[in-house]
Amino acid sequence: MITKRIIPCLDVRNGRVVKGVNFEGVRDVADPVEMARMYNAAGADELVFYDITASYEGRALFTDILTRVAAEIFIPLTVGGGINTLEDFDRVLKCGADKVSVNSGALKDPGLIPAAAARYGSQCVVLSADVKRVEGQFRVFARGGREDTGRDALEWIVQCVENGAGEICLNSIDTDGVRGGFDLEMLDAVAARVSVPIIASGGAGKKEDFLELFRHRGIDAGLAAGIFHQKQLSIRDLKEYLAKNGVEMRL
Repeated sequence: MITKRIIPCLDVRNGRVVKGVNFEGVRDVADPVEMARMYNAAGADELVFYDITASYEGRALFTDILTRVAAEIFIPLTVGGGINTLEDFDRVLKCGADKVSVNSGALKDPGLIPAAAARYGSQCVVLSADVKRVEGQFRVFARGGREDTGRDALEWIVQCVENGAGEICLNSIDTDGVRGGFDLEMLDAVAARVSVPIIASGGAGKKEDFLELFRHRGIDAGLAAGIFHQKQLSIRDLKEYLAKNGVEMRL
């Protein structure tokens, strides 16, 4: 059986790790290099690094901090924020990323995902979908959750997988930072339509939320930020709890 993954996320703005609620009210948390070192030692299966204002500000991702983060860890690193071209893929991969996460760049240029998959392989291409309920529909948002694209999120995700995205990171704006549990309705809807690995993001508040998450078919990983950053839950304790409750984990 394939083990489930626990993935902390570093949302980085102006060189610092930050955290918000529903993609708003962002506040400073810590130094990303120190946090990367901590999570590598704590038993995280992977690490995600988002430059959260790169797309909104229309600039390239900060590679100096990324390079320092990559040098500290020995687990897979996924990087996103301001990824608009194959040159952006090249840049972050050369900084030490293992996978590259795209959202706004793919919405602007639907050819980006198939081109990246052809050059680097589907396993390198992660679709990061920021999704929110609007008038009863799952809608995909761009520019760090600021812009409603009007697109049906489920149709968009299926299209991206067919074009070569090898993994989906599903970010529920509705549950982001609320800590009331993962958005299982949204996750189930996506899992019913695609067969690539799905990372659940948004809503983790306690270890039981992860156990409930992994009881749903098609979910491969749980991503969280605040509860790990603030040491309300350690990755080691979480993984031991999940393993005792029948979830295959890498301990």
